[in-house]
Amino acid sequence: MLNRYHYKAVPLDDALSDEIFGHYLKSLDPERLFFIQPDIDQLARFRTVLDDAIIKEDLAVPFAIFNLYAQRVTERYSYARALLKKGFDFRQKEDYQYARDKEPWVKSEAEIRDLWRKRVKNDWLRLKIAGKDDKTITTTLEKRYDNALKRIGRTTGKDAFETFMNAYTMAIEPHTNYMGPRAAEDFDISMKLSLVGIGAVLTEKDDYATIRELVPGGPAALSGQLKTGDRIVGVAQGKGGAMTDILGWRLDDTVALIRGAADSIVLLDVLPAEAGPDGKHELVSLIRKKISLEDQAAKKSILSMMDGKTTRRVGVISLPGFYEDFEGRQNGDQDFKSATRDVARLLSELKKEKVDSVLIDLRNNGGGSLQEAIQLTGLFIGKGPVVQQRDARGKITVERDRKAGVAWDGPLGVMINRGSASASEIFAAAIQDYGRGLVIGEGSFGKGTVQALINLDEVAKNDKQKFGELKLTVAQFFRINGGTTQLRGVKPDIVLPAFADAEGFGESSYDNALPWVQVKAADYAPAGDLHFLLPVLQKRHEVRVKNDKDLRLLEEDIAEFNLQRKKNLVSLNEAERRKERDIQDAKLGSREAYEDVGQSVRGRLGRKQEPTKGKALRDDGLQADERDLAKELAAEKADKNVKDVLLNEAAQILSDEVGLLKPGAGLAARAKPVSPLVSDRKYGFDAIPAGVW
Repeated sequence: MLNRYHYKAVPLDDALSDEIFGHYLKSLDPERLFFIQPDIDQLARFRTVLDDAIIKEDLAVPFAIFNLYAQRVTERYSYARALLKKGFDFRQKEDYQYARDKEPWVKSEAEIRDLWRKRVKNDWLRLKIAGKDDKTITTTLEKRYDNALKRIGRTTGKDAFETFMNAYTMAIEPHTNYMGPRAAEDFDISMKLSLVGIGAVLTEKDDYATIRELVPGGPAALSGQLKTGDRIVGVAQGKGGAMTDILGWRLDDTVALIRGAADSIVLLDVLPAEAGPDGKHELVSLIRKKISLEDQAAKKSILSMMDGKTTRRVGVISLPGFYEDFEGRQNGDQDFKSATRDVARLLSELKKEKVDSVLIDLRNNGGGSLQEAIQLTGLFIGKGPVVQQRDARGKITVERDRKAGVAWDGPLGVMINRGSASASEIFAAAIQDYGRGLVIGEGSFGKGTVQALINLDEVAKNDKQKFGELKLTVAQFFRINGGTTQLRGVKPDIVLPAFADAEGFGESSYDNALPWVQVKAADYAPAGDLHFLLPVLQKRHEVRVKNDKDLRLLEEDIAEFNLQRKKNLVSLNEAERRKERDIQDAKLGSREAYEDVGQSVRGRLGRKQEPTKGKALRDDGLQADERDLAKELAAEKADKNVKDVLLNEAAQILSDEVGLLKPGAGLAARAKPVSPLVSDRKYGFDAIPAGVW
C-alpha cells in the first residue's frame, strides 16, 4: 500500500530503514530518559535491516529493540523507587533539565543514574513545597513509580507492533499512520461522535477502573445504580455470563469488555465509592445503548459586547472537530451526525436570537471530514470552489460546494490557533480567500496533505476485525488562491497573543514534512474585500491590548511561560524554589483586587485544562491520577467558567467590524467588492483523509 499508493513515493530500502530506526527510538524514548549511548551503539547494527524485517515478515529485530526499551524502563523506575529510601539534601545548588528531547543520549550508566536522581529529587521537592510531609511524599512516589512499572509490564506484542509500524509509516511522511483494531475503533467513534456502551467515562485509580463521570441519558445514568467514584472490578456478558475479574487490567482492555452490541446485557461487579477495599460489592445489570458524545459536538453561546452605549451580540459557535458519521450517511440514516448539519441548526437559532455577527471558534480543532469542511464553507459562501487537490500523478481537481444559498450572510469571523489543523485550515483559508470573513488568532498548524482511510481487513477479506486501518497520505491540498497551508499554515488577519511553541509544535516541527509549493488559482468570485477595515480594526485591538488588564496579564503570563520554556531548568535547592514560589504568590496577591485573580495562562488562552482560581494555581506536585477525583472534577467545573480573554477579544473585533460596516449591508464582505485575492499573500491551507482528514 505504502509503496504503490502513497503521495510521496519512497522505496523500502536501507535509506528508509535508517529513518525508521530513528523514528522508532524517538517514539519509544522521546525524552532520552531510558536508553544510554552504549545502547544506541549496540542497536546501531540494526539501522539498515529494518526494511528486511518488514519485507521478510520477521519482526524479531524490532521486538528485540522494544524489549530492551522495556528492560531499561523497568531498571530506571526500580532505581527511582530505591532512591526514596535514602532521601535528599535540598541545600545543594544544582539544577534539573526537564525537557530533553533535543539533548544527546546520556553517555553512561553512571550519568543516567544521576539524571534519574535529579528527576526523583525534583518530584520529591515539588511535593514538599506543596506542603506534603516525608511519609506522604514517599507513599505517593512509591505508588507513582510502581504504576509506571505496572504499565510497562502490561505492554503486549500488539503494542510493540503498532509502535514499530507507525515508526515505518511516519518515516515516510508525518501524517501517514497505522491504527490497530482498537485505535481504528476509537478513531471511528471520534468521527461519528457515538458508540454503543453504558455511558460511563472511566479512569484508572489504584488499579481500579473508576467511574469519572456518567453521560446524561445513558444507561448507567438512567439506572440510578452507579455514581462517580464507583469502581468496576468485574464484567460479565449477559445475565448468566461468567464474571471476569478486571482488577489491575489496562483501562483500554476494560473499556473493550464493557462495550458491545446494542441492546445486549452487560453485568458489572461494582465496589461503591464509599466502600473500603473489603467492602460489599454490588451487581449492576445494564442494557447497552447508542451513546451520543454531545460534549464533543458543536455548541453555541452569545457574547454581548459594548461599544460606547451600543451593545452588540456576537454569536459564537465552538466546533471541536469536523465530525461525520460516514456509515450513517451511506446507510441513509436521516439523523446521522454531521458537523455541518449541527452548525446550520445553531446558525438558525442564532438568527432567531438576532445576533449581529457570528464567530466560528476552531481553536484546537485538528480536522476531520473533507466533505464537512466543504459543506461547512458552503453555509457562508453558497455555491463555489472551496479547495484544490493534487494527487501523486500531479492531477489537480477543484472541490466545490454545490448547494445554492447561505445559512448566514452577516458579518463573520473565524478564530484559529496553532492547534487548528487540516479541515480547520481549509475552512479558514476559503473564508479568507473569498473575503467573506475575518480570520483572528494565531498562525495555524500547517498541514496541507490529505489522507485516505484503508480498512486492511476489507483488503484482506477478513470476516472479523484483525488488522486495523492505514491512514495513507494520497494528495496535497491547495487554497483556491493557489497557495497552500503546508508548513506555513493560515495567517490571521488580526493576530492575537500566541501561547504555542511554533518551533516544537506544528507541521514545520517535522523533519520530513512536504515542502511548501504553489499552484494556479481556481476560478472563483470573491464575496468582497475586508482589507480596507483591517487598519482600523488593528489599531483598536492594539489600544485594547494596552489598556485592557486581562490582555496585559495574558501577555505577561505568555512572556513568563516562554522565558521558563527557554530556560528549561529548575533549581533543586529548596530555598531557591521557595523563593520562586513566594514571588509567584506575591504576583498573584497583587491581582487579588482584580475580578479574575489567579487565572492561569491556559485559562486566559481558552484552554480549559487547569484549576484557575487563587491558590489552585500552585503546583501540587501530583499527577492527574493521583488527585482526589471529587476535587479534580470540581476544579474542572470551575475552570469552565473562567473568562476566555482571547475569545472575548475576537468577539470585540467582530463588534468593531459591525460598527464600521454600513447598516443592513447583508453579506459583510459586500461592503467593498474587489478583484480576486492575489496568490502571493503567502497564506496556506491543509487537509486530512479523503473521507476523513
